[in-house]
Amino acid sequence: MLDRKYILDHADLVKQNCQNRGVQADVDQVIALEHRRRDLARQIEELNRQANEVAKSIGQTKDGAEREARKEAGRKLREEKDAEQAAHDLLDREIQVLQGVVPNMTHPDAPVGAGDDANREVRRGVTPIRTFDFKPLDHVELCERCQLFDLEAGARTTGHGFYFLKNEGVLLELALQRYVLGILMESGFTPMTTPDLAKNSVLEGIGFNPRGPETQVYSVENTDLSLVGTAEITLGGLYSGVTLDAEQLPLRICGTSHCFRTEAGAAGRATRGIYRVHQFTKVEMFAYTLPEQSDAMHAEICDIECRIFDGLGVPYRVIDTCTGDLGGPAYRKYDLEAWMPGRGEKGEWGEITSTSNCTDYQARRLDVRFKTKGEKGTRFAHTLNGTAVAITRAMIAILENYQQADGSIVVPEALRAWVGCDKISPRP
Repeated sequence: MLDRKYILDHADLVKQNCQNRGVQADVDQVIALEHRRRDLARQIEELNRQANEVAKSIGQTKDGAEREARKEAGRKLREEKDAEQAAHDLLDREIQVLQGVVPNMTHPDAPVGAGDDANREVRRGVTPIRTFDFKPLDHVELCERCQLFDLEAGARTTGHGFYFLKNEGVLLELALQRYVLGILMESGFTPMTTPDLAKNSVLEGIGFNPRGPETQVYSVENTDLSLVGTAEITLGGLYSGVTLDAEQLPLRICGTSHCFRTEAGAAGRATRGIYRVHQFTKVEMFAYTLPEQSDAMHAEICDIECRIFDGLGVPYRVIDTCTGDLGGPAYRKYDLEAWMPGRGEKGEWGEITSTSNCTDYQARRLDVRFKTKGEKGTRFAHTLNGTAVAITRAMIAILENYQQADGSIVVPEALRAWVGCDKISPRP
């Protein structure tokens, strides 16, 4: 969350930022309640001082009646202090709830606006958009011909939005994970597999809401646990409550996990096939940095995403996401959108990765700090995340861009060693 002092000192900037993002946050109420809280804190401090003075004076008083009177005065001061402390703590929790709605500040170069038209294209990948001499199929038709997944079986066993991968579809998933992990380890990332469940407090710290009708989260009844929608959650919780040494930073970590999303409110939005599903596998990049390192790390993560899809020979563009489409924790976000020739009438761009610099917004919620040798006190770290590969969307981009006129699919050269063939052919 935003620093409370920053909100008070830069109220107009915070309000304008909320407006640019299309977020309804009661900044004035945060400020009013914080002033009341500070007044209470001063009263508590004064009552505590008075109670301490009375306590010291008791031993210096020889008269028994006077001593008892001072004890009674001290007791009343402590009771008053405790009552004020309870009111202070209740007010502080109320402020935290309101403060949690206020989004992160936004990078000054992020485009202002909402929707696809407001996003800014930054650059394109090295692979040009392919010109087909036949009508390209979408990934659903290609997978039906080559028997790479089974949506009907997924619906029968679990429900709409679930699927079975089969045949070379399984090998493609494993190949993509191994290909990506190789690149990330070369780039200094420590690989991990992460839990599929996390405490709700960690989800909230990262910026996910596990409750409410529009939540994207599957919660486990009668527990404080939820299924994760991304390894960003567990990797972000990895150092919750920990103070790191400045010399350790930046920390580069990547996590392979299943991801679970309810996709509430997503009806009609690219729901055909496996583009928007309730469960998928993803490799996520995460970094903890010093404040002065986060902009450079953000560029590095974006460059790695580009390297991954350049290596796969998939055409894409990099998008600087507009303010109205930023998630609450993000200071700036870049998306990679792959060209999907089977989508729509003439092909469309579809998001395949994103990377966000969240500055100290998540770290402040999760209490992730760092200490610099020779300096007093601690500061909050910066956190960043980025999709290395979301398997289902990467598969769509590969299948549709590498399809052939006979319905076969050429396997990208980077994946052939793990898939075990150069081409996936239709099955009778």
